[in-house]
Amino acid sequence: MSESEPRLIRGYLEVLAAQLPASIVDELADGLAETHRSYLGRGLSPDAAAEAAVEEFGTPEEILAGFAWVNPARRTARRLLGLGPVVGGCWVAALVTNRVWPGPLPARVVVGVALLASIGLLAVAALGRRYRVSVFSGAAGFAGFAALDIALIVGALVMLGPLTWVTALAMAGSMVRLAVCTQALRPAMAG
Repeated sequence: MSESEPRLIRGYLEVLAAQLPASIVDELADGLAETHRSYLGRGLSPDAAAEAAVEEFGTPEEILAGFAWVNPARRTARRLLGLGPVVGGCWVAALVTNRVWPGPLPARVVVGVALLASIGLLAVAALGRRYRVSVFSGAAGFAGFAALDIALIVGALVMLGPLTWVTALAMAGSMVRLAVCTQALRPAMAG
């Protein structure tokens, strides 16, 4: 944002900068500046050109809602929430068939709290209407599920003894979810 920009455009970009990553705001600023110059070239005054450019772009709320809707963290959180019951069901079946369900109380409490927190964070990311909130809660949920899946896989290898097909299926589900989480964490942390 430069001092030569009309106040309307500066204010518009400040609203967007408060909720979107700098790289996105920079792209929007370039497009808005180009649109502003186009209106100046048509003979409008700087203020009128700024008003026309902002009107053409839409309100900041419309821009923010559009970016929140296509947010990669939001899409991934929805995918993981859909995958979760399948993977969880596989683990329940593996633990029951290996006769280690329900396990010691402290382990159940830790896993239960971590699971509920991760699900809650993913729900916030999946339903969120604010870009940064979805990114941050999604990243925390992705990390939580990655940690849970790693703990489940390692725990199964250490505690369950011979690998059954049910346990192998649960581990495969966790590996798929772990891959999705790992892939989603990189851009979420960068954004």
